[in-house]
Amino acid sequence: MGFTCGIVGLPNVGKSTIFNALTSAKAAAANFPFCTIEPNTGAVPVPDARLTTLAELAKSEKIIPTQVTFVDIAGLIKGASQGEGLGNQFLGHIRSVDAIAHVVRCFHDENVVHVDGAVSPARDIDTIETELIMADHDSVGKAIAKLEKVAKSGDKEARARLDLLQVLNDHLSRGKPARTADLSGEPERISAVLSGLITAKPVLYVANCDETDVGHTPTPGGTHLLDQVATIATEQRAPLVVISGKVESEVAELPLEERAEYLAALGLEGSGLDRLAIAGYQLLGLITFFTAGPKEARAWTAPQGWKAPQCAGRIHSDFERGFIRAEVIGFTDYVQCGSEVRAKEAGKMRVEGKEYVMHDGDVVHFRFNV
Repeated sequence: MGFTCGIVGLPNVGKSTIFNALTSAKAAAANFPFCTIEPNTGAVPVPDARLTTLAELAKSEKIIPTQVTFVDIAGLIKGASQGEGLGNQFLGHIRSVDAIAHVVRCFHDENVVHVDGAVSPARDIDTIETELIMADHDSVGKAIAKLEKVAKSGDKEARARLDLLQVLNDHLSRGKPARTADLSGEPERISAVLSGLITAKPVLYVANCDETDVGHTPTPGGTHLLDQVATIATEQRAPLVVISGKVESEVAELPLEERAEYLAALGLEGSGLDRLAIAGYQLLGLITFFTAGPKEARAWTAPQGWKAPQCAGRIHSDFERGFIRAEVIGFTDYVQCGSEVRAKEAGKMRVEGKEYVMHDGDVVHFRFNV
């Protein structure tokens, strides 16, 4: 079980091209706005060398990685928050994802039109973010109107939520995304207020560049197109992944054994899409734990801070409901010992109870009874 990441951006920035390369799907990619209307979805394995190592040591028949589900969402234009273009559909689809991958055009191609006439990453980012902020501002305004009557009746919870919403409303009215608002109070109440807001979602930037620029290191404050994205990503403390959609499309068409050689010829150590999947996974603060045995070695996803019973529920609800204990071996201990049996003999297997907080890399057996 992974998470969903919505691929957003202006029309003709390369969203569908990157999505096709990511998923080896065949979403339409054409040189006109709104080529994508209904969102395409595709699950992508998250690369993790640890899983391969565990499978070799456990002599597993199958390897099942954790996954990111990417959603290719229709292009946005100015006025989308008022329903222009496919704005209403776009905003509805983006509210359902866990995180946002904002694809920004950093390439010149006279054969691919730009909706605003010229390539400008900083302007394009501002266009998208402004529309999303305006949509959230409208949503918060409606929520305030609903709560005001209830709060006047003396409802303390409504009053507390209304206060948060008014702070948030002021923040959005200054053109700032909800995720940067300084909200104080009970975490559950803050979470409820932010729920459903697009700009509360974590964002990573994907700079789609020319083939000749894939080796460029983006520098905040620089003059290169990629540097414009780096400046904004740094200001927002957001991850930035540089990708050439053209290169990744070509790589996706090659046999697996030829891909590394092709990338090396371009001076690249690995696929940009691998880095995108990993960056998207890390963006939400997720961890990976493993189960390993003769039948399969499998990676599982859980948020940081989850306890053993919750993680057990990722595998099956009965595991959480009837949780007894977790038998845990750290990944490093497992590898150093060479097998589960040897790790247990060496005293490296720990028996943990319901309050144990799972760690990234834990190799675990859950014991349960229902």
